[in-house]
Amino acid sequence: MAYSDQKMSGGKIGALVIVALIHVALGYAFVTGLATNFVKKQVEKLNTFDVEEPPPPPPEEPPPPPPDVPMTPPPVVSPPPIVQNPNPPPVTIQSVPTPPPVYTPSPIVAPPAPPPPAPPAPPVVSKAAGAKGNPADWITQDDYPPSSIRAEEEGTTSITWTINTQGRVENCRVTQSSGSSALDQAACRALTRRGRYSPATDAAGNPIATTQSRRVVWRLPQN
Repeated sequence: MAYSDQKMSGGKIGALVIVALIHVALGYAFVTGLATNFVKKQVEKLNTFDVEEPPPPPPEEPPPPPPDVPMTPPPVVSPPPIVQNPNPPPVTIQSVPTPPPVYTPSPIVAPPAPPPPAPPAPPVVSKAAGAKGNPADWITQDDYPPSSIRAEEEGTTSITWTINTQGRVENCRVTQSSGSSALDQAACRALTRRGRYSPATDAAGNPIATTQSRRVVWRLPQN
């Protein structure tokens, strides 16, 4: 009885050990399977938050080809006939001489002339010139030009002349014409030929040139 009890006790112990190992294996498998499922679920949750890129746009369709339009061919134009001159005119080449350019010098402006010096002051006459003879006899009726007598010219001539330092008459000039050049010239010609003077003198007694004037009345001689 005791031996059988011991033998049964040893079998129970082995069975218990086997059962315990089975439970440990099942527990390990259970724990491992749960952990694996948890990780898979977490991965699935994370995959749900992935951002997907939008799909590319569809390619554009090419435009349809233009409709076929029949081309009208251009009309056929025949070229004009070529007219040939059997005797063409000779070609004349004329050479035109080109004159050389004309040089035009630019005018040179001369500098302005200096002003003339002031004339010396006229000498002071201390003694006037004196006529030698009668001045009325220096121009007489005999000096009447024959051409003026024929033309019946009359008038009055005003003349002025210079008495030089020798007392002679020079530079006779007409200051007022009688209207006849012949009468005017006759007055100066007669006075220059006959007039004689004692020359005028200054304060020191030196002879100086002076001027005098008179009027000559021309009247036709009475027959």
